[in-house]
Amino acid sequence: MQSQSLPKFHGVAPALVTPMLANRSIDWSGLAKLVTHVSQGGVDYLVVQGTTGESATTTADEKKQIVSTIQTSNSRNLPIVYGLGGNNTESLIKQINETDFSGIDAILSVCPYYNKPSARGVIAHYQAIADACPVPVIMYNIPGRTGINMSPETVLTLAEHENIIGIKEASCIIEQCMEIAFHKPEDFLLISGDDVQAVPIISIGGVGVMSVIANAFPQQFSQMIHAALSGDFKSAQKALAAFLTIDPFLYEEGNPVGVKKILALQGIMSGQVRMPLAEGSMELGNKLEAIIKQVKLSK
Repeated sequence: MQSQSLPKFHGVAPALVTPMLANRSIDWSGLAKLVTHVSQGGVDYLVVQGTTGESATTTADEKKQIVSTIQTSNSRNLPIVYGLGGNNTESLIKQINETDFSGIDAILSVCPYYNKPSARGVIAHYQAIADACPVPVIMYNIPGRTGINMSPETVLTLAEHENIIGIKEASCIIEQCMEIAFHKPEDFLLISGDDVQAVPIISIGGVGVMSVIANAFPQQFSQMIHAALSGDFKSAQKALAAFLTIDPFLYEEGNPVGVKKILALQGIMSGQVRMPLAEGSMELGNKLEAIIKQVKLSK
């Protein structure tokens, strides 16, 4: 297990899935089991109710209970980052004002989606929520879901705000990550939002990753990331080959469909998801099982 020697929000944070029963209600015991699983695997902090947690289809009451369950199960007292974003700035500020931030160390807030605001609009949005939020804000750039890409110029402008401490970068544009890394304030955190780009992003100044696959393989994935952070890129590169092989199949039927299918194969929870997502097919399960054996990954 990784000792808590890394600074806060460095290293590996699984973007925790939300276990569900056959009737699509939340499996609370499964959630507690998952927290224990990743904690014992040596992750460094937890991301709660991000995209991988199916935050779009959990209710406000469920979100409160999800946070509470994770906090109760968090025996290592790992820092918690809570997903809190939206495309209605005023509504999001109201939500922030009504949220109990006890035990929450930061929020992860996605770039406004669907509206497709200009760069000035994105900057105004993040500045407004950072002014309102009592805990630090980590921005989240994922153009594949939001419809817009936060440019390095936009990110670097927002990096000057005292309550915006970093960005989860999931654009998969490595040149963009380099621009941010080379010009950001020293204490601004560049965090990979893509599992297989995490090692390259660390090599240019990133501090870790918010991960999907770390739900299923926390120990192996954490060892790889910790090796990269210590400068042992040879070991990290060797470990990356297995994750590079399995990664495309995680998203073949949507996220978190693939990683939940692996967790079901591991006996940690069911593979159930909420509509409009559909549970992973038998064919996907067979593929994942074969690949896990092929690359010699184990629970």
